[in-house]
Amino acid sequence: MSSIAQVWPAYTRWRSKAFTWRRELPAARKVVLALGMAALTGLSAQVRVPLVPVPMTGQTFAVLLSGVLLGGTFGALSQAIYVGLGAAGLAWFCGGAGGMAVMRGATAGYLVGFVVAAALVGYVTDRSAAARRFLPQFALMSCGAGVILLFGFLNQVFLLHWSVFSALWHGVLKFVLLDVGKAAAAAAIATALLPKMSEEGRADGAEATGDA
Repeated sequence: MSSIAQVWPAYTRWRSKAFTWRRELPAARKVVLALGMAALTGLSAQVRVPLVPVPMTGQTFAVLLSGVLLGGTFGALSQAIYVGLGAAGLAWFCGGAGGMAVMRGATAGYLVGFVVAAALVGYVTDRSAAARRFLPQFALMSCGAGVILLFGFLNQVFLLHWSVFSALWHGVLKFVLLDVGKAAAAAAIATALLPKMSEEGRADGAEATGDA
């Protein structure tokens, strides 16, 4: 117990300092971090279960964490870089695919949703210290995963002209349980990394004028 009492204050100071360090980084360095998170998303895309027509991948987990680690603006930028370079031909989409053909296919909506989900998670996390505990983070991560599924569904129904039932089954329902698991894992990591209001005396993100 005494060792825990010694380690905990140092741990809470570390995560407060890390959060402040990331928020105050120059924009150029944040862009470098965004490139790194884009690469991590590309790596996670290769972890897949090859279902037809939409495979299961590890991307959602990386997308959700990008918002926490980089904030709303640069988390979204990391995913925009991932999608943009992949569309330009870099083979880091699911299964080593790349090019504009992917952006016309069944997974295109999810890719657009990555950008929106990262922005949502980062924005709320940075501006609400109350959202940095596990249950609020889990709810937020679940909403982020839901955004990704929604964009995938809309693309399949309105652009690819799938039936609503087919899009719901193949594009949404097959992934719900797995995405809940990803949201829980991402929330657990975020909760461990993020400072809480009690550690700083106030909601340090609430008054921030820029994205962390």
